[in-house]
Amino acid sequence: MGDDRTKVILADTGSGIAGAVSAVFDHFGGGAKLLRASRDVYIKVNGVGCEAHVYTDPDVLRETIVYFRKWGARDVYVMENCTQANFTRLVFKATGFSRVCVETGAIPVYLDETPGVPIFLEGIEEFVDISRFVFERLIEQGHDNLYLSLPKLKTHSMSQVTLSIKNQFGLIHQKSRIADHNYRLHQKFADIYRVLRPDFVLVDGLIATTHGHYPTAYHADKCVVPMNLLMGGPDPLAVDVTGAALMGFDVKDVVHLELSREKNIGIGDMTRIDIINKPLFDERRKNLTCELLDDFPPDLIFLRGKERCCKEGCRRNTESVVEMIYRDHGGKGDFAILMGKGIDRQAVENITGRVHIAGSCAIQDHGVALEARLGRRHVTMSPGCNDLALTVYGLCKQMGVHPIRLSKVNPLSSAALLITARLKGSSANIVPLI
Repeated sequence: MGDDRTKVILADTGSGIAGAVSAVFDHFGGGAKLLRASRDVYIKVNGVGCEAHVYTDPDVLRETIVYFRKWGARDVYVMENCTQANFTRLVFKATGFSRVCVETGAIPVYLDETPGVPIFLEGIEEFVDISRFVFERLIEQGHDNLYLSLPKLKTHSMSQVTLSIKNQFGLIHQKSRIADHNYRLHQKFADIYRVLRPDFVLVDGLIATTHGHYPTAYHADKCVVPMNLLMGGPDPLAVDVTGAALMGFDVKDVVHLELSREKNIGIGDMTRIDIINKPLFDERRKNLTCELLDDFPPDLIFLRGKERCCKEGCRRNTESVVEMIYRDHGGKGDFAILMGKGIDRQAVENITGRVHIAGSCAIQDHGVALEARLGRRHVTMSPGCNDLALTVYGLCKQMGVHPIRLSKVNPLSSAALLITARLKGSSANIVPLI
């Protein structure tokens, strides 16, 4: 394989996940070639949340661990720092990742329970906190350890697709994800990728999602697309570009992929990627969309600004949560949501009931006046560009759904896990429960 070309392989899972996992890794030399000096393996799953269809399939994780155990892997670590409004220990329990770790002897690493280390991101020219565990094991000692990324094949309402480069956002502590979760989000992804690249990517393509990354159970038939394949390779950008193409996106449609290609951080040109099992790619290629279904309560009023109403932040973040609470938990409407700058002031003056203000832009322009006019108990706010914990809290309050109902784990078990996580030092930005 020359520097000017790379390979990405697709494997059918019709005869079993284990065989497909082996087919992908074996094509690139297997464990004998992929394992490093320490013989330790670090696996970054997609464990964004507990909702169905959004996380790496636990059977794909299990067979990956088993594969490297057979090749003599020493310690296998399974890492994640879930999305805001949740904590990773709970997500591992709800998704089955904890069970897989127990069954295989893998070591779960809840990155929200690890200290942070500031790293500088050149493109956005800001510092973010990355997990110290990740910094030490994968940056300082990276040449000795094998770093695998196991993303899920998904569209994303804020980043078009979510594959291995997007998957690395979980290495950053939750509070560092709030700023720049706007029109600069793609640059942030590319900056993190410039600092740290997986050694190998294995994409869980058992299913794909369309209409975004959080398909509601109500609309699963419209949003979940069977694919029955795995896909992988040693060039993360090439795998992501191929995965995006499999879902119907050109590299130029996905800004963080284009930014990474421009910086030559891997191969992002489809003409330089040799797709192994190309007939499988052609047969299962889809034309999916990252746009939401926009299925909202009919009496809900959206006031969107003409400026800075960023799809990458307060807009699609808020709208996707509204869809979920409405369709999967019976949430109500009869209130208004403000987002962005340049909102029509007369429309704001016409608000007489309850209101949620999404993002600092709209809060700065209208927060004080609306609280004074409507009363603080009728106004909820989510500052920053994507404070998901306060977004979920505010929308649950406005829509009449207690946040505890969103959990997929028994409330007593959730409480016990949260106590443990806090005692272990979790910095997760969770939903206020009182």
